[in-house]
Amino acid sequence: MNTLHRIDGRLHLEDVALDTLAERFGTPLYVYSRQALETAYRAYAEAFAATPHLICYAVKANSSLALLNLFARLGAGFDIVSGGELARVLAAGGDAGKVVFSGVGKSAAEMRAALEAGILCFNVESESELHRLNRIAGEMGRVAPISFRVNPDVDPKTHPYISTGLKQNKFGVPIAQARALYRLAASLPHLKVTGIDCHIGSQLTDLSPLADAADRVLALVDALAEDGITLHHIDLGGGVGIRYRDETPPDLAAYGRVLAQKFAGRRERLLLEPGRSLVGNAGLLLARVEYLKPGEEKNFAIIDAAMNDLMRPALYEAYHDIVAVNAGTTPAQRYDVVGPICETGDFIGFARDLAIGEGDLLAILSAGAYGMSMASNYNSRPRSAEVLVDKNEFHLIRERETQKGMMAQERLPC
Repeated sequence: MNTLHRIDGRLHLEDVALDTLAERFGTPLYVYSRQALETAYRAYAEAFAATPHLICYAVKANSSLALLNLFARLGAGFDIVSGGELARVLAAGGDAGKVVFSGVGKSAAEMRAALEAGILCFNVESESELHRLNRIAGEMGRVAPISFRVNPDVDPKTHPYISTGLKQNKFGVPIAQARALYRLAASLPHLKVTGIDCHIGSQLTDLSPLADAADRVLALVDALAEDGITLHHIDLGGGVGIRYRDETPPDLAAYGRVLAQKFAGRRERLLLEPGRSLVGNAGLLLARVEYLKPGEEKNFAIIDAAMNDLMRPALYEAYHDIVAVNAGTTPAQRYDVVGPICETGDFIGFARDLAIGEGDLLAILSAGAYGMSMASNYNSRPRSAEVLVDKNEFHLIRERETQKGMMAQERLPC
């Protein structure tokens, strides 16, 4: 996060001191850099400028309305996986005509809402879904634009929980069956075949699986053309990784050159679905040290952020860098940084060398993706507030939940 820096020992995001935000809004607190968000988006726009394209931000990475609005104003489309995400995109000013709807379990109600909104395309993931969509579109007097999400059986070389393009994954249709499914789709009266989609996983740090998947998809597109099925777009998904610790993220410019060569002379528009790589390193989670607890084998730094605020470490054993917000004068000690939730799996980081005391602030870095969007109320904990920093200004973009608000929709039996 190149917008993160120290001035006189105090950690700043852009031109705002993080301890100021913690005092104003409390902790845990998600904080995002507008500059980092815009820089990440423009890096994609520049890398793929040679190829007609549409960048569809993957809403699941972070669905905060302010971030969606920012991307919409930059010209982004959106990749959604639920009716709730569609509602958020529309509320944030997003263009429904730039929305692609992915996901293996679209409900009838979600299909109706997307058809009513006039989205760009449904990424269909099974034959059963195809028939349901055709029926619902017919009932509404509409024609549904569709593509198939094909599973190319390419190993993305990433964590198994975020791998989506192998034969054993639940996503997409097998590429060997796709040609027959496209012929079926073309025969159904309330569907219009417009594209093809592929997404093999996320946090990819090697371009070769992406290039391999692109080759397999392009070969299928050419085979479909022989069947008289002409596509308008080719969606190669997202998945480009970011740096959490010592990873080397793929060179977007190099990826852009690879795809520009593959798409040279083609008529189809390129769609991309980046999520993590747009927001991951643009956000951090502020937390305060409640207790320092020495142990016989480990020392624990117990903080006020927990697995309900940031699920990735407990879910994936994911690494997030953790730094003191204000430079300490005490000698560093090694701590397991843990939360107050009643689970052994409630940890944020193991074996971190930190010069901290009780009451000090910590910044948990690279938390912009799959942080707030995965947050929960486990242990009846309110979800965090969110703040967007813009140079020397800051904006509260989500108020902290309250206990009263959390219970507002519950009812006692008569």
